[in-house]
Amino acid sequence: MYVALLSLCAWLYLFFAHGAFWRSRPELSPAAAPEFPAVDIIVPARNEAETIGAAIGSLLAQDYGGKFRITLVDDHSTDSTAASAGAAPNLRLISSQEKPAGWSGKLWALSQGIGVSDAPIVLFTDADIVHDPRHLSALVAQLLQARLDLVSEMVQLNCCSWAERALVPAFVYFFQMLYPFARVNDPRSAVAAAAGGTLLIRREMLERIGGIASIKDALIDDVALARRVKPLGRIYLGHTRLAASIRRYPTFADIWQMISRTAFTQLRHSAALLALTLAGLTLVWLVPPAAALWGRGWGFICGLTACGLAAGSFVPTLRRYGRNYLWAAALPLIALFYMAATLGSAVNFWRGRGANWKNRFYQS
Repeated sequence: MYVALLSLCAWLYLFFAHGAFWRSRPELSPAAAPEFPAVDIIVPARNEAETIGAAIGSLLAQDYGGKFRITLVDDHSTDSTAASAGAAPNLRLISSQEKPAGWSGKLWALSQGIGVSDAPIVLFTDADIVHDPRHLSALVAQLLQARLDLVSEMVQLNCCSWAERALVPAFVYFFQMLYPFARVNDPRSAVAAAAGGTLLIRREMLERIGGIASIKDALIDDVALARRVKPLGRIYLGHTRLAASIRRYPTFADIWQMISRTAFTQLRHSAALLALTLAGLTLVWLVPPAAALWGRGWGFICGLTACGLAAGSFVPTLRRYGRNYLWAAALPLIALFYMAATLGSAVNFWRGRGANWKNRFYQS
C-alpha cells in the first residue's frame, strides 16, 4: 500500500504542480510580424533526398515581408540530397568540409552555414520539416513582440504508421513532462529546452554565447543551445501546426533506434542516474496499474486514482494528434517501451557502440 501511496503522491505533484505540462500548450498561431528584419535560414542535411525537396520548397514559398535566404549545407550525403533540393535565387548550397574532431555532424554543418550568413536573425530548421507559408512571419512576430532571444517549437510529428500512432504522441507527451513548457518560458525558472525542428535565434545572442562552437559536441543540441541562452536572455518553447515533420518511422524498431540514440546521453552516461530514472519511471508508470489490478483497500484506491490522473494528463496530447482517448489506457505499456529503449541506449554505450545517426557513431 505504501508504494501505491507514494506513486499517487508523485502523480498529484505531476498533475497539479509540474508546470501544467500536460496541457499541450502554448501554441504558435499565424501572426504578422511588426517589422521584417532579414532572416538567414540554415538547413543541415545528410542523406535526406526523400524529404529535402518538400522541405526546401516550403521554405521558398514563405509569405514574409522581408528578405530571407536559405542555405542548405550538404553534409557529405551519399544520395541525391543536393540535386533533390532544386534551385532558386535565394537558395544557396554549400558542401560541408570534413568534420573536425570533437564536433557533432549537425552542429558542424550549422556552423558552416552561420559562417556564410549575415542576417540579424537566423532560423535553424531540419531537412524533414515542411512549413506553412505563414510560418516564418509567425516566428519572427513571436520573437519581436515578446522581446525574445530564442523561439523554438515542437512541430507536428508524422503519425501515420501503426508504430507512429502508438508511440509518437507519447514521445511529445514525455518531452513536455521532462521540460514543462510553462517553466521553459518562465524567466524565473532554470528549466531550459528547445525543439530543434525549428529554432529561431538572434545573431547577437548567438555571438554572446560563443556561437555554435560553444556546444559543438552536444548530441542533444537543441536543449544544449537553450541552456546556453536562457541565463542571458529570454526563450520560448511551444507547439505549432504551422510546421510538420515528414520523417517516417514505419516500424517499432525505427522508433526504438530514435529513442536509444540519445537517451543515455540525456542521463550523462551515468549508471546511477539510469538506475534512479528507471526506478522513478517504475513508480510513476508501472506501480499504479499494478496496484489498480491487484491491490486491496487503500492500495487499490491509490493505484486507481493515479491511473486516472495519468490517463487524464495524456488526453490533450492525444487530442492534438487526433488519436482515440482509449490510447490513454495503454500509456503504462508505452512507457515500458520507452524505458526499455533507454536501457538499450545504455547497453549500446557500454558495449562501445555509442550513438549512431546517419552512419556516424558518437561515444560522447
